[in-house]
Amino acid sequence: MVIRTPYFLSETELNHLKNWFAHHVRSFYGPDPVIQQAMELKEKHSLRVCGEILGIGWQLGMSQNALRIAEAMALFHDLGRFEQFTRHHTFVDNKSENHAQLSVNVLQQKNTLAALNEETRDLIIKAISFHNRLNIPDDENPICMYFSRLLRDADKLDIFNVVTSYYGAGPGEKSNAIELDLPDSPVISDDILASLQNGKMIRMQQLKSLNDFKLLQMAWIYDINFQPAFQVIQERSYLKKIRDALPASARIDQIYDHLLSYLQQRSNYSDPYQVIPV
Repeated sequence: MVIRTPYFLSETELNHLKNWFAHHVRSFYGPDPVIQQAMELKEKHSLRVCGEILGIGWQLGMSQNALRIAEAMALFHDLGRFEQFTRHHTFVDNKSENHAQLSVNVLQQKNTLAALNEETRDLIIKAISFHNRLNIPDDENPICMYFSRLLRDADKLDIFNVVTSYYGAGPGEKSNAIELDLPDSPVISDDILASLQNGKMIRMQQLKSLNDFKLLQMAWIYDINFQPAFQVIQERSYLKKIRDALPASARIDQIYDHLLSYLQQRSNYSDPYQVIPV
C-alpha cells in the first residue's frame, strides 16, 4: 500500500540541515575533557543513526525523498543531548531534562526547520518527540507511526553498537555517559527479570545497577519494528555480546535463549507495516 503525502525534503534542504547541525555541535566544544568527550560521543552517535536509518529504509524500499526526511530525523533526534550534558553533566533524563523534548525545543527556538513545509516540519518534530517514549501514541497517523518506528529502530541499533563495544573493551576507563551513573554492582532486580521473561519493556526508573541496564538493553528487542533491524541485530550478535557482559545465571541463560528465539522468528518474518512513505 502506497500513500501519497505532502511531505517533502530536498537534497539542498537536507545539506543545509547537516551544515547547521555541524555548526551547532561545534559551539559546545571546549577545554573541559569530560564535556568534550560527551559532545563527541553524541555527535558520532547521531551521525551513525543517520547511517542506520538509511540502511533500514533502503531495504524497505523507501523513496529518496522519504530517506532524506528519515535522515533529518536521525540527525536531530538527540540534539538536546548537547545542552543537557553541558547544563547538568549527565545524560540521565530523570536527573536533568527529557532530552527528546529538549531536542524539539532547540529546533523550535532556533527555527532550524523554518524552511520546510508545515507537514514535513511537524512530522520530524513528532518523530523526535516520540523516539524515547516507552510507546508511540496510538492515535497518530500512519505516516507518523511509520517514521517514528523507523527512528526508534535506528537509534537502538547504534546504542546496541555503542554499549556492546564498550562492554567488549574489557577493564579500562569508565564512562558515566554510557553507564548512566549506575553502580557496577552484582545486583539484578527480580522485577526486571520477570519483565524480560514476560516479553515486557523495562522502564528506566526500575534500574538499580549496571546489570539491570544491560537487561533493559536486551529487552529492547521487544520494541524493534522492522525486519531489516532484526536482521542487523542478529548479524552483529548484539544480544550475545550483552549476555557475555552479564554474570553467570541459569535464569538469565533461559531468558537469553527466549530472546534469541524471538529474534530468529522476527528476522525471518516479513514486516507488518505496509505503509511506505513517498
